[in-house]
Amino acid sequence: MHLRKIAVGLSALVLLSTGAEARGLLDLINPPTPHHAQASHSGSISQSAALELYSNKQKQTSFDGCADLFPAAQPINTATVPATMKPLALCSDNFAVLYSQTSKTPLVVVERLNAAQLQDAKGEQRTNQFYPDPRIPESGRAELSDYRSQHPAVDRGHQSPAADAPNPNAMAQSFALSNMVPQDPTNNRKIWSKVESDVRKFAKRADGNVFVFTGPLFDQDHSTIGDNKVWVPTRLFKLVYDTSSKRAWAYVLPNAETRIEKPMDYEAFVKTTGLKLLGNLPVTGSVGRT
Repeated sequence: MHLRKIAVGLSALVLLSTGAEARGLLDLINPPTPHHAQASHSGSISQSAALELYSNKQKQTSFDGCADLFPAAQPINTATVPATMKPLALCSDNFAVLYSQTSKTPLVVVERLNAAQLQDAKGEQRTNQFYPDPRIPESGRAELSDYRSQHPAVDRGHQSPAADAPNPNAMAQSFALSNMVPQDPTNNRKIWSKVESDVRKFAKRADGNVFVFTGPLFDQDHSTIGDNKVWVPTRLFKLVYDTSSKRAWAYVLPNAETRIEKPMDYEAFVKTTGLKLLGNLPVTGSVGRT
């Protein structure tokens, strides 16, 4: 991906690239994925149990084991992310995370969706067992305590939605805090949940694979929560790319109670966020257009 450096209102900036030409990137990101209401009875699992959720390949901080989750099998090159963000590449069964040990959040979460996978996900039991990701050093990760007793309250907002998980292991992995950002509860449970549902509806009708990039945006006035200073996104994004039609569109919404606006085309998304996530991939239209 050819990514252009974008100045951010933060002191940091993230660059992403997928091989060929390093393309600068980012206005620091964040998307959140809401999930139906955060269950009050949610719990946790031990670090040893959490580690057992991952294969030996997934325990390595590399995208080598999940290149197929990226369009054209071209993973983001973590070497192009500024060292100040302390990036890690994390693979899970159903999604890949470009993680920052500085923000203690994902920067981008990538999924590959299709009709067959979403059919498998239908009715999969939600676990609500949140846990700190055992693959991340303690100094660079969020803990459950960071999200508790916050005023105003925040949800642990999934980036890869639990409702996209096609089996119990993928479902369990979706509750790692490496897949979460601090999210406004109304945004998470209503607005963003509707966005996620609309993306699933599209993917179920699509002819092939649909790739979804979700992440946070951290503007200059972003805040933090907890003892570990987890960054709170000011905005959230979700970019959808249909490999069959070559169409792409995106949502960029404030991390607050808001209204869903009409999705923007890819060009507008890049202009708004500075994120050229699709690199050289062909984009021939947007949602509702040819």
